[in-house]
Amino acid sequence: MIDEEGYRPNVGIVILNDNKQVLWAKRVAEDAWQFPQGGINEGESVKDAMYRELMEEVGLSPDHVKIIGQTKDWLRYDVPKQWLRRDGYKRYKGQKQIWFLLKFIGKDSDILLTHSNKPEFDSWRWDDISSPLKQVIDFKREVYRKALNELSAYIH
Repeated sequence: MIDEEGYRPNVGIVILNDNKQVLWAKRVAEDAWQFPQGGINEGESVKDAMYRELMEEVGLSPDHVKIIGQTKDWLRYDVPKQWLRRDGYKRYKGQKQIWFLLKFIGKDSDILLTHSNKPEFDSWRWDDISSPLKQVIDFKREVYRKALNELSAYIH
């Protein structure tokens, strides 16, 4: 599902532990780290998409987290031209995302990267909340900065 401007609706998920560290995951067979994220299916609410992606990508259920906050509006990023694809007759530009900040209330052993048939991550770690801005792929960096700036207001 791509909107009239060429953006695919998506959710981004920042999971915070008791030490105010964030869950940082490495894409399968790549040296690319990111937060869990994924598309919103047609007819699916943003919150339902977040819980589905949370389970698919890191094996966590709603019982393992508590929603602390979310971004007020869509944050967009464009995908580099060499990665653009066509979906039907609409030109795909990138993602528009609503970001969630979740408090992790489970145990580290609850995190399971192999929950889906096609895992997206092969490693994870807890990291300092500022680390993602230095490590994420460059075309996502500004969206990460905006999301973390907005969500940091919910961290006490």
